Amino acid sequence: MDPVSAQHAAEFRRFNRYFTRRIGALDDHYLGQDRPLGEARLLFEIGEGVSLRELRTRLGLDAGYLSRMAKTLQAQGMVRVSVHPGDSRLRMVELTRAGRIELDEQNRRADVLAAGLLDGLTGPQRDRLTEAMSTAQRLLRLAGITVAPVDGAAPDARACLDAYAADIDARFPEGFDKSDLVRPEEVSGNAGAFFVAYEEGRPVGCGALRRLEPRVGEIRHVWVHPDARRLGLARRILAALETEAAVRRLAVLRLDTHASLTEARTMYRACGYREIPPYVDHVYGDYWFEKRLTG
Repeated sequence: MDPVSAQHAAEFRRFNRYFTRRIGALDDHYLGQDRPLGEARLLFEIGEGVSLRELRTRLGLDAGYLSRMAKTLQAQGMVRVSVHPGDSRLRMVELTRAGRIELDEQNRRADVLAAGLLDGLTGPQRDRLTEAMSTAQRLLRLAGITVAPVDGAAPDARACLDAYAADIDARFPEGFDKSDLVRPEEVSGNAGAFFVAYEEGRPVGCGALRRLEPRVGEIRHVWVHPDARRLGLARRILAALETEAAVRRLAVLRLDTHASLTEARTMYRACGYREIPPYVDHVYGDYWFEKRLTG
């Protein structure tokens, strides 16, 4: 990754300051209601009911801070807090009738605020702004995802491989046999590596690197969860695998892919992989690629 320039950081902060002021995030009476933005957002996220654990993960809040906000809303009669009937470790929170009424009014006021902010723009300008905001959200999601090495036998690694297998089993006309998945010992220690992508603590992608022969490695099972696609995450995972290969002093990376995975072939070609003759007899291999690492 290129280092972040001071100008990029300054522009990002400048936009944050402008936007938070325009939407009233600094006001203790957000949207003219008698509560700050944090509590208003919590009402919105509770919706039809959710566990405090899920809220903590979703919003990235400190457990103590979240608990204090929930208690404040409970004291005001906005929410009910109870123990999950099937798991006594989980505390559930749901809106009361008064909470639902306030949330409905909050949503109405938020729509009015958004419409007011957009009212001074023409239709094409609104389209441009909407597209820019969608792009910003995608890039910020990608920036917030971490790609980290895990043991090949780790639960997150095997869960990702199970999801990968189910995904391509539905896409391949002939189906997919899970015995083709890499074994933990193939992608651990000196034999290889396994990377998992995490978004807010949730595994959303994976990729494997294994050593084929001296100085030659193979990329396997690059996969992204459907919810995290079209962000550029597959390229991030591939880049992490290539960096790991370079650290291990591998000079060449190879891979194969199925004819059904047209988007994968497009990505590999765009990332510098060139098509080669088959280097292994693989039942799911229709196209074979290779990339020589430099530096």
